[in-house]
Amino acid sequence: MKSSWSQAEFDRVVGAYEKEGVNRDVAIRTYTTRLLGSEPKLVLHGGGNTSVKTTLIDHDGSEVPVLCVKGSGWDMGKIEPAGLPALRLEPLKAMVNYETLSDDNMVMLQRRLLLDPVAPNPSVEAILHAILPFKHVDHTHANAIVSLTNQPRGEEIIRELFPEMIIVPYVMPGFDLSKACQKAFSERPDAPGMILLKHGIFTWSEDPREAYENMISAIDRAEKRIAQGKSHPFGKASAALSAKALASVAEVAPILRGAIALPGTEEGRPRRFILEHRVNNDILDFCGAPNIGDLVRRGNATPEHVIHIKRFGVALPKPEADTLDGWAISVKEAVAAYAADYKAYFERNNARAGACKKMLDPMPRVFYVEGIGLFAAGNTQKSARICADVAEATIEVIRGAEGIDEFVALTEEDLFDIEYWSLEQAKLTKLMEKPLTRQVAAVTGGASGLGLAIAEQLKSQGAELALIDVDGKRVAAEAKRLGGFAVSCDLTDPAAADDALAQIAEEFGGVDILVSNVGAAFQGALISVDDDIFKSAFNLNFWSHHYVSRAAVKIMQKQGTGGAIVFNVSKQAVNPGPDFGPYGTSKAALMALMRQYSLEYAAEGITVNAVNPDRIRTGLMTNEMVEERARARGVTPEIYMRGNLLKREVSAGDVAEAVLYLVRARTSTGAVMTVDGGNVAAMMR
Repeated sequence: MKSSWSQAEFDRVVGAYEKEGVNRDVAIRTYTTRLLGSEPKLVLHGGGNTSVKTTLIDHDGSEVPVLCVKGSGWDMGKIEPAGLPALRLEPLKAMVNYETLSDDNMVMLQRRLLLDPVAPNPSVEAILHAILPFKHVDHTHANAIVSLTNQPRGEEIIRELFPEMIIVPYVMPGFDLSKACQKAFSERPDAPGMILLKHGIFTWSEDPREAYENMISAIDRAEKRIAQGKSHPFGKASAALSAKALASVAEVAPILRGAIALPGTEEGRPRRFILEHRVNNDILDFCGAPNIGDLVRRGNATPEHVIHIKRFGVALPKPEADTLDGWAISVKEAVAAYAADYKAYFERNNARAGACKKMLDPMPRVFYVEGIGLFAAGNTQKSARICADVAEATIEVIRGAEGIDEFVALTEEDLFDIEYWSLEQAKLTKLMEKPLTRQVAAVTGGASGLGLAIAEQLKSQGAELALIDVDGKRVAAEAKRLGGFAVSCDLTDPAAADDALAQIAEEFGGVDILVSNVGAAFQGALISVDDDIFKSAFNLNFWSHHYVSRAAVKIMQKQGTGGAIVFNVSKQAVNPGPDFGPYGTSKAALMALMRQYSLEYAAEGITVNAVNPDRIRTGLMTNEMVEERARARGVTPEIYMRGNLLKREVSAGDVAEAVLYLVRARTSTGAVMTVDGGNVAAMMR
């Protein structure tokens, strides 16, 4: 590992914060923390911590010595000064003199020492940072260090490689670890750093760059030691693959996703997971290892990993395309066995802990699939990606350890104590999920008009969003703005529709909601309109809906957790007008298609409904069109748009709210919800 220190960037970042009134030491600490946090081989997603000792001005104007330490929930790679809450240093140091201190009391006492009462909770290792008599203290969970410590001769290897370092056996993070490190440091106060077995490494200095460089130097030394071992301890995956064709990621992911779905509090509302797929040569080697079943059950690389990916994953064989049904059965059996094992693990350890814990869900978070790669599960795409990052780091750690000897993780008891740590449990209770969290929604015609308004509504309710539109540039821009996934294609092509849904399944693991919204108002009298226009109307307003719905239903069937489809029909389907024959007839056919889908797939828990909007200002009904129609009727545009029973103009947002209701409806299928302010002629009969 090489240093990434940039004096120019240091000067820029520190200078900018100083201009904003940030304490210079805190500004420097922000830069150096980001430097460490930007390297995933050092820390991942909330792991590790840093600190600086400095003085700040108290509320009474006096100077007070403080420790600024990474706050809970902050990612080191993206930290801001606010993520380094300041605690009064001297009373914080004194806390180590307690004989015992519970986690809850430690947090309470630390919060009392904050200069800013609304600052985030300080790191659970704040006391440890405080008692180390150095201005700058850095702590990472470096993969290379953990690879060396997590093996039978780990301590011996570390002592040989780092004779100058303090070595501390594994102790659970928090107060007890602070006590253990205090004792170890008192015996070696001249040491340049400290290695915690099966946990990570500390380095320190009065100088921020020296503390950082000491960390990088130690990791580089560890990486070079690992390089002396076997480079491919798992073998090469390519040699193990059969000649039979493997199923695609898009075929495999919905099966996995369905297998781990949890029953919800209400029938028809399962708690699903979002999947993240990762593949590279290292992952494939691991997934294809002859002893993969054993390797994935060894445990986690570092303590906090269990919070993200539980104590182990699930290994699965190659999913061959011609035997996928049988493979799906093996997945369900593997998940059932995992859940049973997890429940037994919980019961054993909960009894040891005094039977005071509440069991978390028993579903695995990582699948290692031979020939395909790993799949990580989370309640959101963000959390799924975090789990995937942790799984990749775990593979790297195991590979390093196995290259020298073999990987040995923390004990079951140690992992349980972290997974069910009261401080982590408290975080979970604060997590509030929105109504559509854990669901994947695809919206066609999603780059503009009604489709975009619907997409915004679904995203605001927590759904993972995929936008499908023929306008590639626009759909990419809107998807980026909304934090969604863009697919550019022409849905009148059945192969393109299949590919669009396959892309969504690869991105998120499947699909739960389809809003089939695409359409255009083709005009013309029946006996005079060009046949090509008529065919185009049906291609877009009927066939594209069928193609995309067919593809979505096939994915929903593989998931086995139901789903929701909402079509956008039109007033013309119910109340046709002159010179709109191609539009009205194609939309009437679409309404019939909706009812047929609702009939055929209700038994599989898939609801299929429609919205029937009218007079909405969109790309189909521009302001110019509104003015033209108003003039033809001798009224103002405002009166024309309010020409309904309620005398209210209907907006795209109103339609989006109707769609939201229908995608959440558990007991409605085959229904048409009219959104037009009230029009007797267009009422459903």
